[in-house]
Amino acid sequence: MTHWKTLADLYQQTADRPIDALFQTPNRASDFAVQVGDMFFDYSKTNIDDATRDALLALARDAGVEDMREAMFTGAPINSTENRAVLHTALRNLDGGPVEVDGEDVMPEVLGTLAAMRTYAQKIRSGGYTDVINIGIGGSDLGPAMAVRALAPYHDGPRCHFVSNVDGADIGDTLRGLDAKTTLVIVASKTFTTIETMTNARTARAWMKDHGGDPVVQFAALSTSAEKTAEFGIDPDHVFGFADWVGGRYSVWGPIGLSLMIAIGPKAFDAFLRGGQAMDTHFRTADLHENMPVLLALVGIWHNQICGHSTRAVLPYDERLGMLPSYLQQLEMESNGKGVQRDGSDSPRHTGPVVWGAAGTNGQHAFYQLIHQGTRVIPCEFLLAAQGHEDELAHHHQLLVANCLAQSQALMQGRSLDEAREIAAAKGFLGDALERQARHRVFKGNRPSTTLLYPLLDPFTLGQIIALYEHRVFVEGIILDIVSFDQWGVELGKELATSLQPVVEGREDTSQQDASTAQLVDFIHRHRD
Repeated sequence: MTHWKTLADLYQQTADRPIDALFQTPNRASDFAVQVGDMFFDYSKTNIDDATRDALLALARDAGVEDMREAMFTGAPINSTENRAVLHTALRNLDGGPVEVDGEDVMPEVLGTLAAMRTYAQKIRSGGYTDVINIGIGGSDLGPAMAVRALAPYHDGPRCHFVSNVDGADIGDTLRGLDAKTTLVIVASKTFTTIETMTNARTARAWMKDHGGDPVVQFAALSTSAEKTAEFGIDPDHVFGFADWVGGRYSVWGPIGLSLMIAIGPKAFDAFLRGGQAMDTHFRTADLHENMPVLLALVGIWHNQICGHSTRAVLPYDERLGMLPSYLQQLEMESNGKGVQRDGSDSPRHTGPVVWGAAGTNGQHAFYQLIHQGTRVIPCEFLLAAQGHEDELAHHHQLLVANCLAQSQALMQGRSLDEAREIAAAKGFLGDALERQARHRVFKGNRPSTTLLYPLLDPFTLGQIIALYEHRVFVEGIILDIVSFDQWGVELGKELATSLQPVVEGREDTSQQDASTAQLVDFIHRHRD
C-alpha cells in the first residue's frame, strides 16, 4: 500500500471527527507544535493525529525530501528543466562554508556583490535622495515591495515606491509629485528585456530628463546583462547582477533587495539575511518530525491533496504584512502550479493550491463569512506577533491578538444548533421563526487552521518567515514530484501579447485572430478615441 493510499484511508476514517475532540489527548497542543528560536508554529487545530503525521512523514522520506534538500544546499542542478542549481540560500549564507556550482565556489562573488550593495546603499542614503522608485514585476517587485512595507518601523532612508504594472496609471501616479532631481530609479530585470519593466523604465527616464534630473547618475540596474544596461545608459558601477541559479521569486535576498537595503540600511538588511540563514540551518539539520518547514508543508499536503481543500487562506494579523498573501501567491502558485511531474508525465493528483488572503482584522469584515459558514472548507494560516511596534497603542495590539486567537478557536469549535436556538430565543424569537433564525446562526466548525507566532516583526523575523515559506514550497514540490523552480506557464501569454501588440495598435488587421479576440479588438478600436 502506498503512502498516498494510507493517507486517503486515514482521511476517510477521520473526516467527520471533531478537531476539538483531539484535545482530549494529553499534550495535544504541545505535541502538535514546533519552535525554532523565538518562532512558534502551532498546527494542533487540524485533524492530523499521530497516525496521520507518521504517514505524512513517511511520504516525505520516501519522496526523497532529505536527499533533495542536501542537493539543493550543495548546488546540484535540481531545476531539471533548465539544468540549474537552486541557490537563493547562498545569498544569505553570511558565515557558512563554500557553496560550489560546477566545481566553483560562488560565495566570493555573492559576498562581493553584497559588499558593493552596502557601499552603494550608504551612498544613496547619505546623498540627499528623498525617494527611490523600484521598477520591476513579479519577483523583482513583490518581494522587495512586501519587505519594505513589512519593515516600515526600521525605515531611516529615502521613501520607497514600487512600479510593476505596464498600465500607465502605475508609473503616472508614482511619478506625480516626486522631485526628479532627488529621485533614484532602480530598474530590476535579470535579462533587462522584460517588456513591462523596460516600458516603465523608459517612461521614468524621459520624465527625469524632462524635469531636470540626470539618468546617468540617478539610475541603477539589477540585471545580469551588462550589455543591455550599458545600452540603456546606466553607469556600470550602478549595476548589480546575480546568477541564473537565483529564481526571481526567491531573489529578495540579493540585488533585488537593494531598495529594502536603502530603506532600512545595510545593518538591518544583514539582520534580515541572518533570519533567513537561521531558518536554512534549522531546515537543513532538524529531523523531519520537528522541522518547521517540513511540518508546514505536510499540513499543506494533507489539506490539499488528501482532504481536497483546493485553497488556503494566509491571514497575517499584522498590518505591515498586508502584502504577504500576494507575495506567497507568486511564491507558491508559480512554483507549484504545475501539471507535469519531473519525468514529463502528467501528475496523478492536483498540485499547488490557490493561495489568497488579507491582513486581519480587515478580512473579518470581508471574506470570513465564507470561511466560517460557506460550503467549502478553507484551511487558514494565521500569523501573529506577540507585540507591536507602537507602544503607545498597546491596547490596539491586545485587541488584534484577541481577534486572531478568537478566529482560530471559532473555526475549530463552531456553534451548535442548540446553542444557536438559545441565542435566537434570547432575542425573542418563537416557534418556526426561532428555528429559522437559529439555523442562520449555526457555525459547523471543524475547520482547520495553523498559527505562526513570533515576538516582534523585525528584520530577523521577516527573514525567518520568508525562508520558512520558501522551504515549505520546496518540500511540497518534492513530495508532488514536480519542478518548483521553473515557470514555463507564463511564457505563452507573453508570446501572444507580443504578436497581438501590432494588432492592438492597428498596424495589422485581425484576420489571423480567433473570432472572440477579433471582436474585442474591434470594440477597443471603436472606443479608443
